[in-house]
Amino acid sequence: GRDLSHYLNQEFRGEYLDRYVLKDPKPRMPLYHLVGALDPLTEEDIKQRINDGLPETLPEWIHYSGLTHLKIKLTGDDLDWDVERVIRVDRVASEVQKQRGVDRWYYSLDFNERCPSVEALMEFLRRVKERAPQAFERIQYIEQPTKRDLKADRHNVMHQAAKLKPIVVDESLTDFEMLLLAREMGYSGVALKACKGQTESLLLAAAAQKYRMFLCVQDLTCPGASLIHSAGLAAHIPGVAAIEANARQYVPAANKGWEERFPGVFDVRDGYVNTGILTGPGLGAV
Repeated sequence: GRDLSHYLNQEFRGEYLDRYVLKDPKPRMPLYHLVGALDPLTEEDIKQRINDGLPETLPEWIHYSGLTHLKIKLTGDDLDWDVERVIRVDRVASEVQKQRGVDRWYYSLDFNERCPSVEALMEFLRRVKERAPQAFERIQYIEQPTKRDLKADRHNVMHQAAKLKPIVVDESLTDFEMLLLAREMGYSGVALKACKGQTESLLLAAAAQKYRMFLCVQDLTCPGASLIHSAGLAAHIPGVAAIEANARQYVPAANKGWEERFPGVFDVRDGYVNTGILTGPGLGAV
């Protein structure tokens, strides 16, 4: 059969995909919960309760799902707001985690490509570190801070920022060529998405591992079978530390009937996704 050099480059000669994929899934993986820019953090942020039976504030969600990983959405074009948002999320989370007796939790930050420059990102990180050093320490990685068209944006290199935290290429990651360009421009991590294709995700996961890049699997509000696909991908790739899954927050009705079949995957209560049950071949688990 063809080795990975046929699909990637000569550095992969003699190597096959099984070297970069786990035969058995990880038994469980931490869940990344999305804190949207418009999501209420505390009771004071709620104008009118939805009362649909699900949590509505961040403390409620942390208690309900046992959360230890929070993905914080930021604007990218309002530095003051972004700094305040991270500090406020950390303040709210710290209070709840203290009540729960939890002393280790993490954040990822997502600017959705809207940082005007790497200099703006560096200033943001400087301010957060200065004002809330404990929040800065909890940042696990930062997603795609600037525009996705790397070829048109070659001056926005990430080498300095990546010395502080893993900087993950997300929207720009369309193929192996873009992974190489991102790496050349200082990106130190890779975000995989099942929706971009199973084969490409596995090939890019192999490349990221060989180049010792940080790895994460991202979600596009995946309900039902699509979450099984995404979680299965994350569970079988070494180095992926957590799973992002926000359909349970935004389209919970789409998961009806799935929790009974996959306990602990769609309705998380202890902070972990029960990936050990995803043992079927590919979507054969479904």
